[in-house]
Order: sequence, then C-alpha cells, then structure tokens
Amino acid sequence: MVKKGGKSLFSLSTLLASFFGAAMIAAAFAYFNYKFSEYKFIDFKEWVYYEKSDIFQPKSDKYIVVFYSSKEKDTAKLLAQTRLNIPILAIDYYNEVQQNSEDVTFLRSGTKNSLSFIQRFNIYESPSIFFIKKVKDSLYKQDSMIRKLDNLDELSKEIETL
Repeated sequence: MVKKGGKSLFSLSTLLASFFGAAMIAAAFAYFNYKFSEYKFIDFKEWVYYEKSDIFQPKSDKYIVVFYSSKEKDTAKLLAQTRLNIPILAIDYYNEVQQNSEDVTFLRSGTKNSLSFIQRFNIYESPSIFFIKKVKDSLYKQDSMIRKLDNLDELSKEIETL
C-alpha cells in the first residue's frame, strides 16, 4: 500500500522501532532471570547443621551467613562479640564446637555438607559473608553477593543502615 507521494504506510522506521523495542524487553527479561538464578538456595532440612550436638532449626526470616575458619586467630571470639540487628549463622570450616552468643549461632556439619556448601555458594576466601532470607519453611534463598569479610567493625556499621 502506497500513499500519494510514494511513502509507505508501514514505514521501515516503524518496523525497526518495533523490533528494537521487543528486543530490549526480551533482553531485560533474560537479564532478570539470569540475576535471579545467580543466587542459590539452602534447605536446612536437606543440609543438616549442628549447634554443639543439637540439630539447627532456623527461626528467623533473615540471617547473615559467615563462613569462617576457627584456625584464624580470634575470628570466633570477634564474631561472638558482634551485635547486629540480624542474627548471624557462623559456619566453621574446621567444624569445631563453639559456644553460641546472643546474636551468633555457631554451626558445624560433616565434610560432605561443608564441601557442598562451599561448592554451591562458590566460596573462595575465608571469612566470607552473605545474607539469606526465608522463602518457606526451612528453605532460604541467598539475598546478597558473597564477599570477603575484612572488618567486623565495618560490618556492624553497614548492617545498621539496612
């Protein structure tokens, strides 16, 4: 169909604009799905962790997970003294029994669980930290990027702003 004067009713620019609009929407959708799948899940029914000799049962909707080594000087002591508005789950690489404090629950598990945890969350440094939030029952989803924990004092200041 051609109007008088030789211009098409359905111009090439309209076609290209529609194509690029659809491509941008598809790209945004794909990026959102990628970012969502980037974060991992942990089900405390499948992965058993212990507080001393008792099986850990999560009670809070959010946790700060700290993966640390009890062989690093004073890390467990510093964690136990940390006071934040979100409870901390401190998972020890060496699975040593630690005394829980008011805001910190020290967890340990078998070698298989520890290796699965390290692999699932791609933990390369110790201590590392990330947030999890409850999805349903005992299923929790990673709610932040994993990063190296350099300074517990800085962590306290950063968490207070959340």
